Amino acid sequence: MPPGRRRSELTGERDADNVIIIDMRWSGNGPGQRRGYHHGNLREALIEAALDLIARKGPAGFTFAEAARWAGVSSAAPYRHFRDRDALIADVALRGFELFTAHLERAWNDGLPDAFAAFESVGHAYLAFARDEPAYYSAMFEAGISLDGNPELREAADAAFAVLRKSVEAFCARLPSEKRPPALMMSLHIWALSHGIASLFARGDAGRRRLPMSPEELLEAGVLVYLRGLGIIEADESGSPN
Repeated sequence: MPPGRRRSELTGERDADNVIIIDMRWSGNGPGQRRGYHHGNLREALIEAALDLIARKGPAGFTFAEAARWAGVSSAAPYRHFRDRDALIADVALRGFELFTAHLERAWNDGLPDAFAAFESVGHAYLAFARDEPAYYSAMFEAGISLDGNPELREAADAAFAVLRKSVEAFCARLPSEKRPPALMMSLHIWALSHGIASLFARGDAGRRRLPMSPEELLEAGVLVYLRGLGIIEADESGSPN
């Protein structure tokens, strides 16, 4: 039983996964708890358990059997839905990328009110997702799950990157074609900068270095320096593009 949680009364019936849990609830505020569990849906329970454990221990810090115990089921039950722990984490990463893409699309907002503002909003949304959904973010980028071996996961990851690339292309569209930097190159550079800053601020313990600015301020400053270096914008009092 995970620390800080207590099991409610269990019924004696079995669900479709042959688990003696029809109405099981977790209560309490134990470390790493995302929300109370109420399920007869084993797949969802295992995904919630994986998110909790990733938040506590990282994507490599727990076993498949531990995820089963955390969900309150037998060690054999998860094999009905997942081949192994990597398959479970891949499913968490898939959902993370889908949620991530939705966040970035909302921030992009079809390039409104203007391409530069929407471009900035996408960067802020990237950092906000990493901060607000650290377990998903860790499963997506730190678990070492191969995208090449999982076409569905690859497609979801590509969809998220496509939003960033779309914002770059729209932002550069105002430039003469001969002066536009390659969209893929620029997208990769902005992604690397955003991801690096998100990772820099990700640590929530005493090991994180104290920095004199927020992640959003650091990203804005870094992107402005980068864009000026490319000659896409010029420095003025507002820092706005030409």
